[in-house]
Amino acid sequence: MSRESDFYLRRLHSLLGIIPVGLFLAQHLVINHFATRGAEAFNNASNFMGNLPFVLFLEWFVIYIPLMFHAFYGVYIAFTAKNNVQRFGTFRNWMFMLQRITGVFLVIFIAWHIYETRIQKALGAEVDYNMMANIFENPFMIAFYIAGVIAATFHLANGLWGFLVTWGITQSPRSQKIVTYVSIAAFVILSVIGVQAILAFV
Repeated sequence: MSRESDFYLRRLHSLLGIIPVGLFLAQHLVINHFATRGAEAFNNASNFMGNLPFVLFLEWFVIYIPLMFHAFYGVYIAFTAKNNVQRFGTFRNWMFMLQRITGVFLVIFIAWHIYETRIQKALGAEVDYNMMANIFENPFMIAFYIAGVIAATFHLANGLWGFLVTWGITQSPRSQKIVTYVSIAAFVILSVIGVQAILAFV
């Protein structure tokens, strides 16, 4: 792969990680958070999203295809990256390494989540509050999903920092420091929303 094509692919990978994949993650967590208001509220919110016009088009071209490119190219980046935290244990180097670790874990987690929900729906199951409650009857699945949500929110929040730097939006050390605080706040807020949603099914 030439340096020029790699440059543009990395730009596209970064962009798709925020728009639309990152926006979908935030929306998905908010919809799931309706479970804290009870089964009816969650089912109503889930049904609303499932009955949007052109839902299949939206799922494939706004979610699945961008997500697959981001995931597969991200795995390539993860396994070709040179982590140097042992020699240079700076904050950003640790974030660089954790971004790749969470990315690989998320490929596994998201594939499993899609199997348990979307594929089961295609096979005739109903994706509703009861489905998720049944999944979380297993303590291992609770831990697995909490780990998945925290990995996803970290990956998005830290990826936001990388996106702004990669695209030249934050160039000065001061602006990058401000975005670091913003990304930490986003990570905490989205993690709380996601974990609360999981525990609402228990």
